[in-house]
Amino acid sequence: MTSTDLLADAFGRIKENVHGAVAGLTQEELAARLDPGANSIAWLIWHLTRVQDDHIADVAGTEQVWTTAGWSRRFDLPFGESATGYGDDPEEVAALGGVSAELLLGYHDAVHDRTVEYVRTLTDADLPRIVDTRWDPPVTLGVRLISVVDDDIQHSGQAAFIRGVLLRRR
Repeated sequence: MTSTDLLADAFGRIKENVHGAVAGLTQEELAARLDPGANSIAWLIWHLTRVQDDHIADVAGTEQVWTTAGWSRRFDLPFGESATGYGDDPEEVAALGGVSAELLLGYHDAVHDRTVEYVRTLTDADLPRIVDTRWDPPVTLGVRLISVVDDDIQHSGQAAFIRGVLLRRR
């Protein structure tokens, strides 16, 4: 097994987690928040997908799926196209209230496909490449990819937790 295989597997697990958290939920359940300041499943899945899309496009030197494949128009959110959800306030989280499971999963799957396509082009020699000098030490490609995996797994787990709470209330 290569590092490329490991990364592809990790991103595949994220996709499974996302589908498990979203599948079969109504728009109301996707938008539900456990308290007024909490994130919803819809926001968590949108955010983790936006971060993955943004970060992978950046390291791959490509455009984001969000803009090139028309997802920003389909979501029709009241944010700029570059928004990824960092620092969103409760009103911005609420803006994801009208999003369907199909829309969330469609966007996630498109980003997943682009991510795995990119990851499959990498070799071990690519991973030490510096991709962000704003940090000390500078961030390598390998560290950036693991950071995206970590962030996505955390957020998909949060979405799964909320799903469990909501399903217990049915």
